[in-house]
Amino acid sequence: MLPHRLLSRIAYGVARTRTAWFKDWLIKLVVRRFNVDMAEAVDPVPTNYLHFNAFFTRELKPGARTADADPATLLMPADGKISQAGRIEAGRIFQAKGQAFTAAELLGNEAMAAPYADGWFANIYLSPRDYHRVHMPWTGTLVETLHVPGRLFTVAPWGVQAIPRLFARNERLVCHFETEFGPMCSVMVGALLVSGVESVWNGEEIPPYAHKPVRRDWRGQGITLARFAEMARFNYGSTVILLFPRDAVALDSFATETPTRVGQRLGRVLPR
Repeated sequence: MLPHRLLSRIAYGVARTRTAWFKDWLIKLVVRRFNVDMAEAVDPVPTNYLHFNAFFTRELKPGARTADADPATLLMPADGKISQAGRIEAGRIFQAKGQAFTAAELLGNEAMAAPYADGWFANIYLSPRDYHRVHMPWTGTLVETLHVPGRLFTVAPWGVQAIPRLFARNERLVCHFETEFGPMCSVMVGALLVSGVESVWNGEEIPPYAHKPVRRDWRGQGITLARFAEMARFNYGSTVILLFPRDAVALDSFATETPTRVGQRLGRVLPR
């Protein structure tokens, strides 16, 4: 019953307030409360950031994250924790005990979901302490994006367990790529107070919030992002979900709540 979008608009404004005493207090509060490692940041001084969002989307020092040395491995796209990861069974993605949703619901398109019917998924939750830029697990050329309107429920672990079809109901940006092993999809899922998404190819994508699906065709634009390159970022934090075809890759086994870091091994691409 909460006014999700109104609350998120307020948070959007607060995160960009440049009043020195306020933004410094807020940044220091989060650093202290969530034990943020500022030593990794290009600028480690919290008060140097123009506003809270600049701090939240901070760049890391060169070498703070490195890609797995084996060029055949898929890479973890974000710092955070594994919410769930594994096989997509008959088009359904496991959310939590007693909770699931379909790939078609998540992607907002039956045809685009078809290649993933029995494939793989990985769901990574970013907490307030994490690095909030999302990177490419594999080199891919952008095909299209779909901004799907929806709610802005919390994606914290308790919400994932309690709210049916959570990730298929929240506002999100669906990004389709073509790779050497076939299609690959990265879904940037918004959440309460953390619904801002920017892409490296188009800037701020959310907000504005959508009232109907907004599709953009990027075919022929030559937007190819290399394995490990930055793809997008969350203004605040949320969840990124990756989808892969069945016979193209194999993901490693991960327990729920396993910590993740950008560039570590997520799985491997199968020989063709």
